Amino acid sequence: MDKGVLENHQRYLERKKLYESFGYDVDRERKFILGKTLPIYGHILEVGTGKGYFALTLAEEGYKFTSVDVSEEEQDTAKLNLRYYNLERFVDFRIENAERLSFKNRSFDLVFSVNTIHHLTDPFKIVNELIRVTNFYGRIILSDFTEEGFKLVDEIHKTEGGKHEAGSVGLKSIGDYLTGRKLEVESCKSRFQEVIIARRVVI
Repeated sequence: MDKGVLENHQRYLERKKLYESFGYDVDRERKFILGKTLPIYGHILEVGTGKGYFALTLAEEGYKFTSVDVSEEEQDTAKLNLRYYNLERFVDFRIENAERLSFKNRSFDLVFSVNTIHHLTDPFKIVNELIRVTNFYGRIILSDFTEEGFKLVDEIHKTEGGKHEAGSVGLKSIGDYLTGRKLEVESCKSRFQEVIIARRVVI
């Protein structure tokens, strides 16, 4: 196997181990999100590939999907993560600005965005795009850290000499916004992850 893939996988394992030392099990939290989304079907979009943690979870379950991120560097890391497990073939990786997605209206049955909202400078603009590309009977699944989860991530970044930057808009505000756009919103949470699922109200 390519040396770069192996080195990246080692970094991935070390990162997971660090989170686990603080009580956050990456695999368990991703599967919690996935479990709350069932059934999963049709055309699937992930917005915010990041380092590919949720993409890996989807691919491991055998789902084929499109994943977009504005950062080519982050997405390259995600590709290496999936390549280690021979799962890259499940994902159509694309570099896109989520404020102006290239997809046609109502292109997807399911749209995921995991631990991305708090990084965004204008999350409502991106949420509008998610609504646009989700079909009439589709669902938008957004997840981000709970208050306890954010505290944990802050502590992890401090141990690394950094700071975890987070915007002022949380999932509660996003849920209220989606409700205002006439979508039906349900929410649930684990210890560290909050999830909201939005769908259009069908009368």
